[in-house]
Amino acid sequence: MKKLLLLQLVFILSACGFALRGPVSFPFSSLYIALPDASPLGGELKRQIRANGKTEILSAPDKAQVILEVMGESREKQILSLNSQGRVREYNLLYTFSFRLRSPDGREYLAPVSMQFKRTVTFNESQVLAKEAEDALLYRDMQSDLVQQIMRRLSVVKLDQ
Repeated sequence: MKKLLLLQLVFILSACGFALRGPVSFPFSSLYIALPDASPLGGELKRQIRANGKTEILSAPDKAQVILEVMGESREKQILSLNSQGRVREYNLLYTFSFRLRSPDGREYLAPVSMQFKRTVTFNESQVLAKEAEDALLYRDMQSDLVQQIMRRLSVVKLDQ
């Protein structure tokens, strides 16, 4: 009975068009990323693109087919609520990133895109070190989400404009 139910579930999933997301393919063969090599975001983005295997990341912008130009990146902590003694109880972590995609001669393939990620965190002053580590972990998580969003945006760019 369980095997029959499992078999029906497999047929239903295959009929609905469900498929795992495969490797991302880009409409360009070479890319220059205007982020420093020491940047954690730049390193992760370059690793993801190299894992694709079809797009070359160049170190000179004039030789690349397209240039990913970073317009801004910021991390911010905003107080969300206070307790009865006026101490912070919750705050928001904000990670904002904006970029555009252009050719070396200045033609814009992707207009400036701004993305903002937000996480709400509770605060306990008796656990300051643990909360700092949690903040760092949440920023890394937002950075990974950002890289995935950038990859999806780059994969749908139309170069024949």
